[in-house]
Amino acid sequence: MPSIKKLFLLSSLIIATQSFALPQDSRRAGGIAVIPVAKTVLNVTYQDKPVLIVDGENSVNHIVFGIPLSVPLGTLQLQSSTGPINIEVKPFKYAEQRLNVKNQDYVNPNQEQLDRYSQEAKEQNSVYSSFSPAQWKDFPKFIRPTAGKFSNSFGRKRFFNGEERAPHSGLDIPAPIGQKVVAPAAGTVVATGNYFFNGNTVMIDHGQGLISMFCHLSKINVEKGQILKQGELLGLVGKTGRVTGPHLHWGMSLNNARIDPQLFLSP
Repeated sequence: MPSIKKLFLLSSLIIATQSFALPQDSRRAGGIAVIPVAKTVLNVTYQDKPVLIVDGENSVNHIVFGIPLSVPLGTLQLQSSTGPINIEVKPFKYAEQRLNVKNQDYVNPNQEQLDRYSQEAKEQNSVYSSFSPAQWKDFPKFIRPTAGKFSNSFGRKRFFNGEERAPHSGLDIPAPIGQKVVAPAAGTVVATGNYFFNGNTVMIDHGQGLISMFCHLSKINVEKGQILKQGELLGLVGKTGRVTGPHLHWGMSLNNARIDPQLFLSP
């Protein structure tokens, strides 16, 4: 098994071959703040954790910061070598969604299922909170992981069988079972598994705290530690886990904040 250092070195070479573009700046809960700063601004952190920095041309870099979906309105403050950097979180109203799930275990799990979910959540949160070395010179331009229209937008307040649950932390793309799912940008597979709510799942580390997640797959075509090029097959659309029909759930996390994946695509 190659070392993590070697894996990320190889991943860096792969990423160097793809096109680049900064994500959309949308300073709302679940959004992204793209902040130009002088190259002299160093050691940028949020709550003592490092923040993604994109090296820019001339004398300008860009901070790319994920705003937590649960954050209240007001000002978030990053810290840096030259002083605080403030981000004003703007108002944004997410829609509601009401779903009927036939399997009651996915609405009110028993203790054994809750224990399983708790263990799986620890594994996923460990990935979300990780911060790998930079894998790009500029920010990668993302592509859609599978064909189809978005049906369930990010951030919706959800009710399952009339009971309120956590907001939707990704985008849903309805598609037939077996349709290909590809890596939207190059990265390293850091977790795979069959999870209680998410079903068959793949998580990819794109570098500097940027993680993508692909859920409800019918088949996983990759393994942990594998390095993927942009557009490379990672799995097939399915309906495993808590679902009402076959689709891909695509989630993104940046600095351990769940954010809207659509902000990584061309507007």
